[in-house]
Formats: sequence, structure tokens, C-alpha cells
Amino acid sequence: MINQATKSQNQLPLPPGNLGLPVIGETISFLSDPDFATKRQNKFGNIFKTNIFGSPTIMMIGAEANRFVFSSENQNFTIKWPESVSVLLGTASLATQIGSIHQKRRKLLSQAFQPRALANYLPSMVEITNSYLHKWTNLGQLTWYPELRKYTFDVACKLLVGTDATNDHHFAELFEEWCLGLFTLPIRLPWTKFGKALKCRDQLLAKIEKIILQRQQQPISEQDALGLLLNAKDEDGNSLSIEELKDQILTLLFAGHETLTSALSSFCLLLAQNPEILAAARKEQQQISCTGALTSEHLQQMTYLDQILKEVLRVIPPVGGGFRSVIQTCEFNGYCIPEGWSVLYQIGKTHQDETIYKDAKSFDPQRFGIDRAEDKSKPFSYATFGGGMRECIGKEFAKLEMKIFAALLLRGYEWELVAGQNLDLAMIPTPQPRDGLKVIFHSIDKD
Repeated sequence: MINQATKSQNQLPLPPGNLGLPVIGETISFLSDPDFATKRQNKFGNIFKTNIFGSPTIMMIGAEANRFVFSSENQNFTIKWPESVSVLLGTASLATQIGSIHQKRRKLLSQAFQPRALANYLPSMVEITNSYLHKWTNLGQLTWYPELRKYTFDVACKLLVGTDATNDHHFAELFEEWCLGLFTLPIRLPWTKFGKALKCRDQLLAKIEKIILQRQQQPISEQDALGLLLNAKDEDGNSLSIEELKDQILTLLFAGHETLTSALSSFCLLLAQNPEILAAARKEQQQISCTGALTSEHLQQMTYLDQILKEVLRVIPPVGGGFRSVIQTCEFNGYCIPEGWSVLYQIGKTHQDETIYKDAKSFDPQRFGIDRAEDKSKPFSYATFGGGMRECIGKEFAKLEMKIFAALLLRGYEWELVAGQNLDLAMIPTPQPRDGLKVIFHSIDKD
């Protein structure tokens, strides 16, 4: 029966498109042209073939395509990363694990992102955020994106590993160099970005191992993700090995840093470009009585800020899409999706669907208000954090950090964009303004 179904699917046409040059296909265009998907969508429609990262690939756009991919995990599809990413994250990373081992590890790691854990993280997030806001006030004018990278890395180190990154600049430098190799051609030569990143990976893992061994010598605190994971046991009573912990922690640091930096810089950019929305966001903050430190109860009252953050992540999603490997030939919209090929579902393009989002190119947080709720019209039309069994495990951590940062920024500070800079977005590895987002920054209290 299955063979007959596969046979009939094999007789279906492949999606339209071009496979490009031998071996490299269209990889260079994919990495260098921000309109790569748009051009092909205009020419071929919402499903087309290409060849990127050494694999024939079918790009699928839209909520229906997302639903098809997310609901067929481990049946038609399995996770796939470009080789550079999978090697640098490691085989014991949750991002690269598949099947039952992925499900077991996901359950284990999710303990670090439960409501109780998040409540423990909140005071440190507030403290680190306030210290950076104060620092930026003293600078007056700054290039914000690299500063936001330092900020999110400090938060990730403190709350995921329990270490203070400000005291170990070498750790941050190694991490930055490692990040630069993630979405590159995997050429293992010492002078390539990938070759340098491989060397940095070894040094980062050595540092993480040292932190783990030190923590194991002390009573284990559960105030950070590493503490929770050191105590965690799976259904069979097994703990994570040091080797696996190292890969998992490195992945959590990446997930809690790279995408969040992109999201925060997009928030700062979009609010500076939309002063009426910025004014409405400030008004909401003024209406929430906040005596003492910011608490989760205060955050729950910030419903308009929730809509703003959701709209930021719709307009400029930190992750543009996701790769899957086709493990069984299947059919979608009358086309054959062949076994052995790759599939790339599209988040950014789905978020621009005018049949779901009215005036999709405009920045309009009220589209997420209860009276409109545009994202509820079709499942998986809002896919910032992915979906299905591989949905981003740290999404509540990310949302909490974004909201704390945004609330404290809106309450006490003003920023304006420096004229004459290039605000176009570089898209790889995550969206960021090409000139690094130059701003004039000051405290409201000083005016």
C-alpha cells in the first residue's frame, strides 16, 4: 500500500524552479540576496525548487505549508541544518537530535523554562537590564546592535550557565567568532570562518566543562538552567553526561543570544520609526503603577506591549525559516516532495501574507488585539517560534527578556536614530541593521 502511494507520488511533477550551478546550486544568491525568496515566489508561486547548501531543496511558503511540515515531523520530515550549523552545534545538541532521543531531551531541558524557573530569572534580568541602560546613558551616543549582543550574552551566561560574562571577555570573544562560522560553507581550513569557528568551539566547550566541574563540587543551586540540568533526570533516572551537557549549554547560549539580539534591535528600530506607537507604549507604562522593582504582576498588565512585541516578531522574525530533510516521498499541493531532498519552510514570507495580515508591510500592533486577532484566522500563520514538536523550547524565556527590556527602556529612556546611517537589514545569520543601529540615548529624567 505504501509502495503504491509512493509510486503515485513519484509520478507527480516536481515544483517549478532552478537548481542552479553544479554542487553549489544557488547557495551564493541565497546567502547574499535578501530578496532571494521574494523573486522566486513572484516567478514560481508559493512552492518552488532550488539547490542550497549542497542539497536540492523545496521552499514552501504559507500557513498551510507550515502546518504540513510541523505535523509531519518524524513521518515525512526530520530536522536538517546546513552542515556548518550541525557540526558547530554538535551531535548532542537538542537542535540536532531527532526522534525519541530528541523528545526525551526536550522534556528534560524544558525544566529550565517552566514558570517557576522563569520567575527565578526575573530579578537578574531586571538587574542586568538596568545596568546596561545606565551604561548606555553615560555613553550618550552609541552603535546599539553590538551593545545589545553584549547585553543578551550577559543575561544568557548568568541565567543559563550561572557565570558572569563581564569577568571573562575571552569567553565572549570566542563565542562571537564561533557564531560567525554558523552559516558559512563548511570548509575545514584554519583561515576560513568555519575553520576558526571549529577551533573556538573546542575552546568554548573546554570553558563550559570547567564551569560544570566546578558546579558539581558545590551544592547545586537551581537559580539557573545549568543548575536545573545538573539535577535533572530522565524517565529512566539517567542524568545528562558532561559531554552532552556541554553541547546542550552551547546551544542554549546561542538560542538565548543570537535571535534575542536581533529581536531587541528590531524593537528599538521599529519604535524609533513609529513615534505614535512609541508614545502609546509609553502611555501604557505610565498607567501601570510600579513601586519598587518590576514584577511579573506588572508585566501581566502590559497588554499593549505584548501586541507590540508580537508585531515586531511578525515584521522582522529573527529566524526566517527552517530546514527539514525529506525521509519519505510525499505530496503537497499536487507536487512531489522527493525522499532525500530538503524542505525549507518560510516564516518571514508567511508573515507577509496579505490574505491573513491586512497591510502586511505596515507596523500595526493592534492587528493582535482581541477584536482583530489576525493571526488566529489560520493555524501556523504566525510562526516566529516554529511549531509542532520542535517549537522553540526557550520561547517563554525570550518573551520574558524582551518584555523586561522593553518595559524598562520605555519607562526611563529615550533614543533617536542617528541621521545618514544604513538601516537596511543584513539577514544572515539573523536580521540586523547594516550600520549596527546608531542612536543618541539618554535618560528621560535628565530632561
